[in-house]
Amino acid sequence: MGDRNKLLEPKAEEAMERLKLEVADETLGRDLNTRITAENYEEALEQRKWEAAEELGMKERIEDVGWENMTTGEVGKIGGRVGGKIGGQMVKELVGMAEAQMAPVAEEATDKQAVAARLKGG
Repeated sequence: MGDRNKLLEPKAEEAMERLKLEVADETLGRDLNTRITAENYEEALEQRKWEAAEELGMKERIEDVGWENMTTGEVGKIGGRVGGKIGGQMVKELVGMAEAQMAPVAEEATDKQAVAARLKGG
């Protein structure tokens, strides 16, 4: 399970970290009305996590029993509220990048098909 977050392309680690911070700044930073940087990312995430717990009415329970004694369902609700925005936006950004890279290839493939059709008399 430790390799779950391992990048398929290790050279992309720095770029992925920049993307994470950029998206976190757009989402988390907007929610907290602050600029998100590598230096304050973890602190901002922790702050938003507690805010989400409070919004869901779980803050007192966490303070009473601790995070380690919360159910996975309870913690998942908080994580979904915090990380869901960031993760979802990262996926949108990555899909957009992939589409932009694929567009010229798709255009070229379409042109080859058109040329082949013309050569066949179609």
